[in-house]
This record gives sequence, C-alpha cells and structure tokens, in this order.
Amino acid sequence: MSTIRINLLPHREQKRALQQKALVMMLAGAALAGLALVVIGHLIISGLQEQQERRNQFLQQEIAKLDAQIKEIAQLKAKTNALLERKKVVESLQSNRAESVHLFDELARDLPDGMYLKSVKQSGSTVILTGYTQSSARVSTLMRNIMASKWLGSPRLIEVSAADKDKRRVNVFSLQATQIVPAAQNQSVQAPNKDKPRGASAK
Repeated sequence: MSTIRINLLPHREQKRALQQKALVMMLAGAALAGLALVVIGHLIISGLQEQQERRNQFLQQEIAKLDAQIKEIAQLKAKTNALLERKKVVESLQSNRAESVHLFDELARDLPDGMYLKSVKQSGSTVILTGYTQSSARVSTLMRNIMASKWLGSPRLIEVSAADKDKRRVNVFSLQATQIVPAAQNQSVQAPNKDKPRGASAK
C-alpha cells in the first residue's frame, strides 16, 4: 500500500501569519482604545478644571463684592458712632446748660439779703462760692438754705474773715457746696419755666 504525504507547512505558516496579524490588530485596537481613554480623560479633566476655574473666578468676584460691602458697613458704623458721639456731646451741653441755669436760679433764691457773691467756681459737682456778707449769721442762713435746696446740698464753710471794702467793714466768706441733679431732671432735662413766679425755695 502506498503512503500519501501532504505538505502542511504553507498552511501552518498562513495560520501563524493570520494569528500574528490578529494579535497585532488586537494590540493596535487596545492601543487606540487606551489612547482614546487618555484623550477622553484629558478632556474630562480639562473640562472640570475650567469649570472649577469659573467657580473660583465667581467666588473671587463675590468675595470682592462682600469686601466692598463690609468696607461700606464699616464706614457706616464709623459715621454712626461719630453721630452718636456728637449727639452725646450736644445732650451733655444741653444738660450742662440747663443745670447751670438751675444752679444760678437756685443761688439767687437761697442768697439772703445783705450778702452778695464775688465768684462762683464749679469743678464737677463741687461748687465754690466766694462773696461778701454784712454778718457771719447770714452765712449760716445761706448754709441752711442750701441744705433745704433741691439743686444744692452738703454745704461746708471754708473760711470767714473780716475785710474792708469801700471803706466799710465786711466779712469775706468762702463756702463749698455740692450740685444735685434731681432724678426727674436726669430723665428729661428742661430749662426752668421763666413764667413761673419766683418764690422762696423749700426750707
């Protein structure tokens, strides 16, 4: 029986070539797919970066607006504080003016006949009265009037001495008292009513 021999070498080479070609195509496809993924990833990351940059820019603009508003608020607060300080000064001046009017009005009421003041000095609530009197008894009367006054109190005699004035013998006195502001006047400072008849203070 004769043996038939078939040469399969070309078919194997062709098969191997096809396999190599398929492998190259697979590798090329994988490379293209990887490149596509890299490109897509880069585009996504770039888009996210641009979006974040837009957000950052928006935030910076809003922060700049807030800084401007804060600066404006600080300026308004400074103006408000300045106005409040001016208001306090005006109220203090009005209060001091009214208190001075009451003080001199009360001194005119409390001063006995035969006595007149040479000077009135005030430091805070302390009032120093200096003047002339015909007798030391009138100084005692003045002190009693001050003790009964609503606007003056705590009289303290500093000095009484004899002196010559206009060729007459008089007494020079120096007296200290404390100015008192009634509670009602603290709440509502008002000038004294000029139309109210002047009378003797409560004694």
